[in-house]
Amino acid sequence: MNTITQLQWRYAVKKFDSTKILSEVQITLLKEAFNLTATSYGLQPVKMVVLKNKALQEELTTHSYNQEQIKDASHLLILCLTTNIDRAFIEDYFALVKEQRNTPDTILTPFKDFLIEDFSKKSPETIAAWSTNQAYIALGNLLTVCAIEGIDACPMEGFSQERYNEVLQLDKQGLHAVLAIPVGYRAADDYMKDLVKVRKNTEEMVIEIS
Repeated sequence: MNTITQLQWRYAVKKFDSTKILSEVQITLLKEAFNLTATSYGLQPVKMVVLKNKALQEELTTHSYNQEQIKDASHLLILCLTTNIDRAFIEDYFALVKEQRNTPDTILTPFKDFLIEDFSKKSPETIAAWSTNQAYIALGNLLTVCAIEGIDACPMEGFSQERYNEVLQLDKQGLHAVLAIPVGYRAADDYMKDLVKVRKNTEEMVIEIS
């Protein structure tokens, strides 16, 4: 499958076919792709909720400016920030590195101590902004994977983060919703599906330095 062809095929779907459901194989692929997304320091401060519950999707639609993609999509992916990036969070990451790579403490400890000290000096707002940047990296990765796999998607910022947190009880899990991605299959009568993709020329957007 040609990657550029699939990226040309992709668009932000405005209307999903509510009768079509993604397979478990497809959802597993998206979960694994999310988990393999690059993150700063490898800390993975973002988690993904995979929602397939029409009642909840209907409820969340009302907190998403009534954008019907939320309720009509096969599944709703929600990217959430971990709200407490503290010493314990960082130590857990380095324990995982040691377990999976068998890296000696003499190598791990200096970097671990640096991160603990560095994050201890950051304000909650700075950490939230850093974590949000990681969520956007995951969003970009997921959109590309969806395109390559022929899965339709629509990235969304337009929703009440607080209401999502409340409805899904994300705050009880130390999470905060920042991005929503309905996924599924475009409807045959989505007015956007046959429109020409509008992009500037590649030569205008890319600067080459030799």
